Amino acid sequence: MKNLCLENEQGVLKCWNRTEKEEVRMTRVEGGRGPYEEFSAGYYGICTVGGMLSAGTTHLAITPLDVLKVNMQVNPIKYNGISSGLSLLWREQGPSSLWRGWSSKFFGYGVQGGCKFGLYEYFKKFYCDLLLDHNKSVIFFLSSASAQVFADVALCPFEAVKVRVQTQPLFAKGLADGFPKLYASEGLFGFYKGLFPLWGRNLPYSMIMFSTFEHSVDFIYRNVIKRRKQDCSRTQQLGVTCLAGYTAGAVGTVISNPADNIVSSLYNKRADTVLQAVKNIGLVNLFTRSLPIRIMLVGPVVTMQWFFYDTIKVFNGLPTSGGLNQPLAE
Repeated sequence: MKNLCLENEQGVLKCWNRTEKEEVRMTRVEGGRGPYEEFSAGYYGICTVGGMLSAGTTHLAITPLDVLKVNMQVNPIKYNGISSGLSLLWREQGPSSLWRGWSSKFFGYGVQGGCKFGLYEYFKKFYCDLLLDHNKSVIFFLSSASAQVFADVALCPFEAVKVRVQTQPLFAKGLADGFPKLYASEGLFGFYKGLFPLWGRNLPYSMIMFSTFEHSVDFIYRNVIKRRKQDCSRTQQLGVTCLAGYTAGAVGTVISNPADNIVSSLYNKRADTVLQAVKNIGLVNLFTRSLPIRIMLVGPVVTMQWFFYDTIKVFNGLPTSGGLNQPLAE
């Protein structure tokens, strides 16, 4: 009967019996705060709070670029460049227009980030136990997709209000008046009209982003640094997190760009169905419209999200994300 033993960052072995799957490893939090069991309720709580704070703050910081991106998608003739588009918004609608929808971004993407990161950790453990002998990429894809389904259900009402606030100056000022106005005019359906396109945008993005991040971290440790993660300093580990995070964000952005354009078109009533939106935008424009600004947006945002997220984990004595522990014995 074979046992698989892996060493974690703290140098503690985690061993499974291939048939009984009995876990015999305890992770101790550094700093004297008492023992934490990795994958316990406390562990998932830290991951959820870390995801909320990292996603909410980073999305808030890039609100002006997001306002421009949405307007470029809805009115590409008028807003046909990054610098000219920002100048036009500033000149016609004032500097406050660049921060339109900030509350939806902070709270909406905060809730989404908490679900996405917290549930990803949960589902990764769940699928690792369920599919013991499967390829690791399958685990990453299934875990990220499962987490994103719930995360987007939480995000969708905030996104519906945000897009309208950013592109329709007279619609509402923010969440406080936007929620009741949208409900009064379109009912509950108005909040979730873009859920399927949102899944279409975020599910492929999340699957590619998390998988790319995991593989990038593993590649950097194996082929660039050529040391195990637990042998590197915390600073080095966070540096690897940032590099892998930017790579993951850029790759995921290209994959999700068509659905992002469709979401903006549906929410602004430029189309009533997904097929009509695709026809109106055009196949080439689906992949190219607003892509440069999305890469400029998403790359740094994802990098900072992973950095803040892993920093919060490190402060609580938990290991940084990604990377494969080296097998020591069987």
